[in-house]
Amino acid sequence: MRIEGAVGLVTGGASGLGAGTARMLVERGGRVGILDLPSSAGAALADELGDAAVFCPVDVALADQVERSVVSVAEHFGRIDVCVNAAGISPAARVLSRKGELHPLDMFRRTVDINLVGAFDVLRHAVAAMSRNDPGPDGGRGLVVNVSSAAALEGQAGQAAYSASKGALVALTLPLARDLAIWGIRVMTVCPGIMDTGMLAGVDEKRRAALTDLHVFPKRLGRPSDFAALVASFMENELLNGEVVRLDAATRL
Repeated sequence: MRIEGAVGLVTGGASGLGAGTARMLVERGGRVGILDLPSSAGAALADELGDAAVFCPVDVALADQVERSVVSVAEHFGRIDVCVNAAGISPAARVLSRKGELHPLDMFRRTVDINLVGAFDVLRHAVAAMSRNDPGPDGGRGLVVNVSSAAALEGQAGQAAYSASKGALVALTLPLARDLAIWGIRVMTVCPGIMDTGMLAGVDEKRRAALTDLHVFPKRLGRPSDFAALVASFMENELLNGEVVRLDAATRL
């Protein structure tokens, strides 16, 4: 898949890994639909990127908004070639706290609704649009990239909801690839480690240094550009399919 001329749909596209991907697509001659909350910086990013970008305000947990936004991007650009599901939340709570308080059930539901159900809802509408693309030389019509997490594999205390939702995305990878093979649509999942995004906002320098030290090599936090470069490699190498890739500098939590 050529990046030049390709149309991407990126959830969580206003910041962090999503914004890094949106910038990469436009810088390399593609176009992008940025999906994020109305309160996000999505409109400002789309203005910055120019005519090659469009912003669609959406809460991925709301099915009517998801369908409307995906259809809007497909109609605006005439197609969708790659869907990157980077929208997500990471609330923390123990199943039973030291004070004897139960994990809020609404928090668990909300996390699964956004990180898992929302991602699935977005991709099912996106692949419907991809199925209408003319096939490439090998029959390819599109690519889905789901953003999981190292917590899917090595969840920490307080991450029951987050790890469950992200672990499900890992488990979905191969079934999705098999389901969509008849349409020439590939599916890849990324498990980022410790990334320098909004989720680390407010973390002091001492804690940032400790997190950085967990990386085996290189000794730095991950960047949105690292993630975007990986998405670019997925797009260009069509033999990559049905796989989960860690992006974490060999960190093991």
